[in-house]
Order: sequence, then structure tokens, then C-alpha cells
Amino acid sequence: MSAIRTLTRELRRLPGVGERTALRLAYHLVRGDKADVRRLARSLLDLADRVHPCPRCGNYCEAELCAVCEDPRRDPRVICVVEEAWEVGAIERAGRYRGLFHVLGGRLSPLDGIGPERLNIDRLLDRLEEAGEETREVILATNASVEGEATAVFLEGLLRPRGLRVTRLARGIPVGSDLEYVDGTTIAEALQGRKEM
Repeated sequence: MSAIRTLTRELRRLPGVGERTALRLAYHLVRGDKADVRRLARSLLDLADRVHPCPRCGNYCEAELCAVCEDPRRDPRVICVVEEAWEVGAIERAGRYRGLFHVLGGRLSPLDGIGPERLNIDRLLDRLEEAGEETREVILATNASVEGEATAVFLEGLLRPRGLRVTRLARGIPVGSDLEYVDGTTIAEALQGRKEM
């Protein structure tokens, strides 16, 4: 098999990359500066060799623990549960959340064969057990998809009996949008999640 075909096949394994995009990327790399290609290859090897899930929360890191878990200024009483590690960055960029995180590594999807045993749920329960009374709230920040909602409901069933405050991210109308163009489900969620002015 040729090097271009092999690379194209590997690039197609990336999310959102189809046959044409993979082929275009492969030819771009072939035409490009060899030093750039080698630098990219080294960075991919570094990624494979140095980056691993944080043993505490599941976020990716290079040190023993991730930067959030190591930060003594974080509020250990609140844990925000997300589906994937990149969602930690999205919440961090908002600059408002100062608690800890827990990464599930996916969401429940029985049709795809993903049950609770495939997610990082046991580690979450262990963390809560280890923290004892210290944890006061668990924020379920799963996506608003059918699978994300099912995951949140499942987790709520595990967490509420422990006496924890279990909350969900608010849903509603995005800033800058017109009501005329917002779907009915989003408007209904915005009405249900309304707050005092």
C-alpha cells in the first residue's frame, strides 16, 4: 500500500474527516516543507507518549494529575461532570467556574453498545466516597442530545440518594438570537429555566 493511501486511511479515522478531506490533507503534507511534516510527526508521537487521562478526573494531562486537580484554589465542594475532555476547556474559557471536573469519556448509548460500565462512572462514585461530606454539588453538564439526557438521568439516580445537590446546566435561547428563529423546544426550556431579573 502506498504511503499516501496509508496516510489517507489514517486521517479518515479522525472525526469529521471524509475521503476527500483526508486525501487533500495527505497531498498538502506531501507538497509541504519536509521539516513541517517531521515536526507534525514528532508532535503526534509526543502526544501518544506523554498525554494520558488524569487518574482523578479523566481530563487529559502530561503530569501526574491535571492542572485543575492540582490547583489548590479550586472549590472541591463542586464537581462538574462532562462527557468529553475537550468540554473542560469550553467551560474553563468562560472563566466563571471554579470547581472541579469529572470526565465520563462518552455518554450512554445502548444502540452503540455503550453502557455505564464503559464510562468513567465508577471513578466518580469513588471520588465522592473519598470526599465524604466535602462535596456539596454535582453539576451534570452532559449534552442536550437524547444520549446526553439519558446519561444525566442515570447519573442523577445514582447521586441523589447520596444526599448531594444534583444540578443541570441551564438551557435556553442563545445570546443574540431572535425568538422568531428559535425552535419550540429551546423556547420551552428557556421558559422552564427562567430566573428573577
